[in-house]
Amino acid sequence: MKAAALRRWGWVHRWSSLACTLFLLLLCITGLPLVFHDEIDDWLGYGVRSHDATAAPLPTDAIVANVLAGHPGLHVQFVLWDDDTPGVVGLALGRAADSPPGENLAVHVDAATGAVLGEGALDRGPMGFLLKLHGELFLGPAGPLAIGLIALLFVAALVSGVVVYLPFARRIRFGELRRSSPRIRRLDTHNLVGMATLGWAAVVGATGLVNSWGDLAVQVWQARELTQIAATAAPADTGRPVTLDAVLATARAAAPQMQPYFIALPGSVLTSRAHYGVFLRGGTPLSRHLLQPVLVDAATGALAGTRRLPWYMQALFLAQPLHFGNYGGWPLKLLWAALDLATIVVLWTGLRLWLGRRRGTAAAAPPAPDAPARSAPPRRHFAEPVALGLLAIAGLVACLVGDGFLQAAGIVAVALPLAAIARHALRARRRAIPSRTLPTP
Repeated sequence: MKAAALRRWGWVHRWSSLACTLFLLLLCITGLPLVFHDEIDDWLGYGVRSHDATAAPLPTDAIVANVLAGHPGLHVQFVLWDDDTPGVVGLALGRAADSPPGENLAVHVDAATGAVLGEGALDRGPMGFLLKLHGELFLGPAGPLAIGLIALLFVAALVSGVVVYLPFARRIRFGELRRSSPRIRRLDTHNLVGMATLGWAAVVGATGLVNSWGDLAVQVWQARELTQIAATAAPADTGRPVTLDAVLATARAAAPQMQPYFIALPGSVLTSRAHYGVFLRGGTPLSRHLLQPVLVDAATGALAGTRRLPWYMQALFLAQPLHFGNYGGWPLKLLWAALDLATIVVLWTGLRLWLGRRRGTAAAAPPAPDAPARSAPPRRHFAEPVALGLLAIAGLVACLVGDGFLQAAGIVAVALPLAAIARHALRARRRAIPSRTLPTP
């Protein structure tokens, strides 16, 4: 690569990183406790525990009627059955049938007895506060757009960082931590941790970008797909009242291999004013995240239409677990937290490098006379970070689509970047590495 091209890439890396560093630090700090969102909520008393899932459940209509009797003037927008809390039915109540979902009141009910187990605003408690800060920076409707811009800058910083790293990798093996000066040590730490965690960071950055477009994706789906599904049938009125349990039976008959995840009542954001929207999911690890909507006519209870969600909606539903790491149990959550901390190290060392350069602090140490060239060919310098990145991405996907052995193998693959960082750090402590003069970006 020519020097002019390298300088341009260095400029992109420096300023794309600086433009989003403080925001990314905030997102990493708030995202760290959000990895353990459910556990912290349970500990603080905001969570809902599972109940006896083997007991015969009450009719859904009876549960809804009982909740509405205790909340006059409110409207049920969603009824949800979450696999994480078997035996519990969740209801989302709004001031109106079409009021913004973010303002809803969440009510959790024992499915067998109808007893209310807990209720409150969706953003209640410390975790609700952090989730709102992490998801929209308290900017309201403009928040997701700001998050999307930050994610876009982050992806640009990752790509340009790889390009800027290439000249270093030709002269220094991956993972070398020189001790000639604090600045050199900081630069090598930045390169080691950044390149080792590149695969995970790319997935989190890309899925953060997809999640920021969630509202837009839903609006496009409503305008293009939902109206077409609703227009596929015009059933005749049977004169019988439509019940939620009849709606569920119709949806199950349309997709017998799937189970209901939630019902969107007429007027809510995920259906039309004339239809119930029943969203079903499968029983495999992957199909639990890929929903299929079934529209049921609100006047007749007959099937109005069903169609698989388009690719951009499926991408949105897949991006959510991939961004938060809450789909592989405790092992993946702990790894997610450690990788989040590693990203904070990358951001902090990068910021310190820029501040040191601006203040004219110590530069690289002078070269040792007649320093011998490295014996390892350049391709070997790239092999380890490339392998770590690909294995981490494959591990994240394996944890999402499989269970048992496949999930265990995926967790091991995700842990490899952290193991590599620890190995190189321990090796650096055992022996001093002679420094070489390299241009710093």
